[in-house]
Amino acid sequence: MARRESLVAKGWWDYTTLDDELLRDAAALSAEQLLQLSRPGFQIVAYDTLEEFYLAEALEYVEAWKQSTDDNPVGICGPIGPTEQLPLVAQIVNSLQLDIRSAHFWGMDEWYQNGREVPLSHPLSFERADRELCFDRIDPKLRMPDAHLHFPAADVGPYIASWESVRCAVMQGGQGEVKHWAFNDPLPRTGRWIDEPPPPEEYRKLSTRVVDLHPITLIQNARTSGGGNVTLVPSQAITVGPVQTWQAEKVSIWQAGMHDSPFGMRLTTLMISKGIADTSVPMSLLADHPNVQFNFYRPGIGTCETEMH
Repeated sequence: MARRESLVAKGWWDYTTLDDELLRDAAALSAEQLLQLSRPGFQIVAYDTLEEFYLAEALEYVEAWKQSTDDNPVGICGPIGPTEQLPLVAQIVNSLQLDIRSAHFWGMDEWYQNGREVPLSHPLSFERADRELCFDRIDPKLRMPDAHLHFPAADVGPYIASWESVRCAVMQGGQGEVKHWAFNDPLPRTGRWIDEPPPPEEYRKLSTRVVDLHPITLIQNARTSGGGNVTLVPSQAITVGPVQTWQAEKVSIWQAGMHDSPFGMRLTTLMISKGIADTSVPMSLLADHPNVQFNFYRPGIGTCETEMH
């Protein structure tokens, strides 16, 4: 029997196609119960202030880059969303006079429009945000060369190849409302995957690629970056794939309560903790990664209680 249709985007897979019992179990979790769902290979950490939260996120960059040498280069893959950690990274590097010339950085994703990655002049350019908020602020005497900055482009070959020659100590990310990391959204309900979403082993074969974005993702990015104007948001993007994600030694997801809801944060935490991997909830596939950490801003966890506004 086919899974039910999405309640928000017919023709797509997403979390609304899951079994009601799992959805109820997730919604019923208190904040303290959520924070007790760590298991071997899946660690949950909570911070009481936003200052601690974003400083800890910035320090992951520094700790990864400190491992790098000319003979053994090391990098980190980082998101746009959140971005608050990026100026802190530059400030720490400059203050400590940390030589990161051998280190590397991968951007997670970029918008795709008119047959190519959007240019730096595009108001939503992720590469521009990374450069303006972080790399342009680092002392040129300390900063890695441009050849060590890897941003997804329409020609994905060079980006994919860069993962083969440099060790990725950690891949950071946020969690979107459609329960993605990077732009690894649920897939359309087409072809072989009309009745059931693709199995996790099929989804994990996906590498860096151009993707069509789920309607929830378009609405979220309009809300967080475009003042709610969906017409500003490209409908496609280039995103780092599960293949590269599993090349990262650690996956670290940062959730301050701004990019997904109290329910969404509970759902993916529960699924990963219990080993429930379902591609209608792409983040849940991290249940099979050997080293995942969820980082929460404690006041941002919120509740799933009904509250009228």
